[in-house]
Amino acid sequence: MTPKTVKTCLLAAAGLAAISAAPAVAQDVSACLITKTDTNPFFVKMKEGAQAKSDELGVKLTALAGREEGDLEGQIAAMESCIADGVTGILLVPTDSVGIVDTVKMARDNGILVISLDTPLDPIDTADATLATDNFKAGELIGAWAKAQLGDKAADAKIAYMDLMPSQPTVDVLRDQGFMQGFGIDLGDPKKIGDETDARNVCHDVTNGNAEGGRKAMENCLQKDPEVNVVYTINEPSAAGAYEALKAAGRTDVLVVSVDGGCPGVRDIQAGVIGATSQQYPLLMASMGIEAIKKFADTGEKPGVTEGLDFFDTGAVLVTDKPVDGVPSITTAEGLEKCWG
Repeated sequence: MTPKTVKTCLLAAAGLAAISAAPAVAQDVSACLITKTDTNPFFVKMKEGAQAKSDELGVKLTALAGREEGDLEGQIAAMESCIADGVTGILLVPTDSVGIVDTVKMARDNGILVISLDTPLDPIDTADATLATDNFKAGELIGAWAKAQLGDKAADAKIAYMDLMPSQPTVDVLRDQGFMQGFGIDLGDPKKIGDETDARNVCHDVTNGNAEGGRKAMENCLQKDPEVNVVYTINEPSAAGAYEALKAAGRTDVLVVSVDGGCPGVRDIQAGVIGATSQQYPLLMASMGIEAIKKFADTGEKPGVTEGLDFFDTGAVLVTDKPVDGVPSITTAEGLEKCWG
């Protein structure tokens, strides 16, 4: 069996989906992009951005993904494959911010630049750099918007949270806790979901970031409290699923907010499914990551951080057609010009 055949078999056994492999080119700079899945439009756009920038700069790119959200073993196998290939750099969207730390350290010990995209590792300095939305700020924007929309009724709100996974990866915690901060809810441990004592928080459930998970989680929360009137969602696919459960229960009066800013999500704002979302920019994250790997290969220089933060902030903007005072936003028409998916 040839080495190439062995590698192919290992990837297949790990359940990885090879979502792109650029043709071999005559150059020494190579990169891996490892995302959580190959189907979520966010990661599809991220792959497009990485591939376009790789083609521009002459970087050989291999893109890999786990079978589903939470496939830590798949991501570890992908990392090990990229380490064995001796790539220059790895762009990683970790599905488990803690579980993959040892493998990241292995890559760095082998001289590979590791950049975390979108989801910080825990601890964040495990990676050489992090290029991401300020996920806490993204959550804070939709929380402040929801509070302003409710006005005096915010004091008696009944809030359901459509979170991501039981393991509480950093992106999950940051958006969830940011929403609470924006809404005016006292946080317990800001690095943990579900330890708050505010009576307005009536339910937390997990969605795996997809529509079916959002529907099931919303059904569970409605059983706990049928008077839920605000729903925070980790992303727009879970928001769409939550809305279907609400509609089936005759509760189309509920205020739903989310994060991502994909084109389907922006159109859901226009359709009244979502009230507002915080838009982020995956193509920018990925293209900047490839630029950083090329610069590292040429100069040895690593990416820096945004002033006052421990990562480089790639931006988040509130999208809504119902603006409120004190919360900067853009319209859905503007959001559609910047969206993805």
